[in-house]
Amino acid sequence: MKKYLRSILLAAPVVGGLAFVSFRQDDRLFEIARNLDIYATLFKELNAYYVDEINPNQLIKTSIDNMLRSLDPYTVYYAEDDIEDYMTMTTGKYNGIGAMVNSADGKHTVMMVYEDTPAQKAGLQLGDEITKINDIDLSTREDFDTGKLLKGQTQTAVKLTVKRYGITKPLEITLNRDIVKVTNVPYYGMLNEDVGYIDLKDFTATASREVRNAFQELKGKGMKSVVLDLRDNPGGLLNMAIEISNIFIPKGEEVVSTKGKVSEWNKTYTAYNPALDTEIPVVVLTNNRSASAAEIVSGVIQDYDRGVLIGQRTYGKGLVQTTRDLSFNTKMKITTAKYYIPSGRCIQAIDYSHRNDDGSVGKIPDSLMTEFKTRNGRVVFDGGGILPDIITEKENFSPLAVSLGRNRLFFDYAVKYHFEHPTIKSAKEFQLTDADYAAFTKWLGDKEYDYTTQVERDLKDLEASAKKEKSLEVIEDQLKALKSKLSHSKDNDLQIFKPEIKKILEEEIIKHYYLEKGMREASFNEDPEVKAALALFKDPARYSQILKKK
Repeated sequence: MKKYLRSILLAAPVVGGLAFVSFRQDDRLFEIARNLDIYATLFKELNAYYVDEINPNQLIKTSIDNMLRSLDPYTVYYAEDDIEDYMTMTTGKYNGIGAMVNSADGKHTVMMVYEDTPAQKAGLQLGDEITKINDIDLSTREDFDTGKLLKGQTQTAVKLTVKRYGITKPLEITLNRDIVKVTNVPYYGMLNEDVGYIDLKDFTATASREVRNAFQELKGKGMKSVVLDLRDNPGGLLNMAIEISNIFIPKGEEVVSTKGKVSEWNKTYTAYNPALDTEIPVVVLTNNRSASAAEIVSGVIQDYDRGVLIGQRTYGKGLVQTTRDLSFNTKMKITTAKYYIPSGRCIQAIDYSHRNDDGSVGKIPDSLMTEFKTRNGRVVFDGGGILPDIITEKENFSPLAVSLGRNRLFFDYAVKYHFEHPTIKSAKEFQLTDADYAAFTKWLGDKEYDYTTQVERDLKDLEASAKKEKSLEVIEDQLKALKSKLSHSKDNDLQIFKPEIKKILEEEIIKHYYLEKGMREASFNEDPEVKAALALFKDPARYSQILKKK
């Protein structure tokens, strides 16, 4: 009898717990239904009585976007009109002409033409201003996406009317739309006789094949070391990160594991193919815009001590998104899990909603970080992206350079230069002369651009502090004298920052002749991370020492 009573007493909390869970679940479903009913009623009233006509699709999308934004930055809704953009993001393909067009101030300017696309084959040039698409006058259209008019079914024709610098009469260019492949590896080649370089900019469905092909081709050219550039890579498909990691680590090794609220998302992914090369020295370049899948590959290389990371701390996105199909051909990309790299660490930034202006997570307090170890026993940490083994300073541009870029003056001058110089030397050889630079500074004479130097900002802050503390009168004369002495002169700054301005202008001009590949080649000589990688490969003892337990 006592045993029976004890069984009842032990079982009662369980039964009660089940009832409580059931109640909470029913309560939750009721709350969802109640709030959906309130939302539907509100929307009907708004549609019926709001003073102006409303666009139901636009208003609903705005409300959905804001709801999801309150959760995290990566849970996103795709309306039916946006599905093509979603497919481009995942497959790297779309039907169009292969040009990037910027719409600003009523003008629609071609900013980039991609290689082997209808745009390049038809002779579209950087700087061309599109005024009509299929006789639709763009000057009469507001708040629309030029890209949607340029995209269309394969082999359908689209007629562009463009204004080109130096040519008075508008040009008419007819193109046949085609499948445009956005390349994951826009450039690869040899930095010198021994060192190969692969620039990986995305993780769409063909990323692994592109990296493998580039790697094997470079090996055939005598590559003995490789630089894998993951800077500015926002990530993409998880399986591509696994396959690219597998190029360098053996079959069967763990690449990444995921853990979420739903048990089906708790998985461990291993390398499932033989590696291409487990011995070749590897350097991976990262910066604060290397995110997600790029961080998985970086973390795998670091956790297995398979190579050396050079650059700046990565973005810190340790979240996995899954796409769910919704009604009426819409989709939602929803955060379902966190991912963990082989050492066991999750690189998700502690607080993804608060970042520096440049997107970085800044300094993470030691108390919020946990220590982990690589295969060789090196200490690494979680909680704020991946910290490289060799840290380089992020390139900071002068206020003058930023202003010239923001006002598109580098681009506009390159358009002019391209018209006046039909050919230039190769991307690796081209350099502006002092006379060329003087011509550029003269051209800037009547152009609108201004900027505030850091010293001028500091003086302004000092003046504001003095006003607040009622001490401005004491230092007012000295402040005026300093302002007068330190006020920037555009002409002087163009000479002080000549090396920087000249380098940017050279790369911009090269882009107009040799497109993306040429611009990349032109940057190698001044690229601090590439220079650091080459120096490291010249010092094998240092390379080995970095990967040993400290």
